[in-house]
Amino acid sequence: MDPRVVRRFRLLGRRAPDRARPAVTVGVVAALAGLMFTASAQLSGGSDARHPSDLAELVQAESRRVDDLTAQVTTLQSQVTRLSQAASVDIPAADPDLVRRESVAAGSVPVSGPGLTVQLDDAPASSLSIPGVRADDLVVHQQDLQHVINALWAGGAEAMTLQGERVTATSAFRCSGNILLLHGKVFSPPYVVEAIGDPAAMRAALDASPGVRTYRDYVDWVALGWNVRASDELALPAYTGSTELRFAQVPAGTEVR
Repeated sequence: MDPRVVRRFRLLGRRAPDRARPAVTVGVVAALAGLMFTASAQLSGGSDARHPSDLAELVQAESRRVDDLTAQVTTLQSQVTRLSQAASVDIPAADPDLVRRESVAAGSVPVSGPGLTVQLDDAPASSLSIPGVRADDLVVHQQDLQHVINALWAGGAEAMTLQGERVTATSAFRCSGNILLLHGKVFSPPYVVEAIGDPAAMRAALDASPGVRTYRDYVDWVALGWNVRASDELALPAYTGSTELRFAQVPAGTEVR
């Protein structure tokens, strides 16, 4: 497949269609909502108001705010845990193996074991001299990370991190240009995905993924960064955000058609 003819479908402004695995806190949602409304207000003031530096400062400020809110949530969760342990309530014991597997899936406990490390990076600026290449071709995009993460899950990954952040069923990330927003934090390339599981099975799943193959076509064409390394022992941290799930409700009195 000639990458000059077939270009990757870009999803820069859209939320990831599949959620790469825990739920963000109410503070994180509020912070990101504030970021979007503030950025919208700044960008709607006409062409003179569109200063990338202003948006970057806004992202940094909101990221610091999210860090503060996350720390508050962690403190409150610790208090709840202590109070729950002190309560004299007899609760039937759950199956230990089931508890262990559920904890790993929810990301609430650190895990270690053999696995794969996959690194993706932007191409060098010098690749712009290649005929037919656009600046957009030199950037790692949201769907590229999605293809890698989905392939690793399909290959039997038991636990995973992206940029050191534990990824579970309710995690969501978004790319804007060459920055990544995950759990209310901002990251830049190179992007590193670590997954615990059978290295051979996960590597085979990466090779079988059409999306990953397309990305690797661009690796050959414009020198996008790509490295896959097997490890005998990876150590992944637990997820430190809130694991409380929330859902939307139709307001009272609203007619649903």
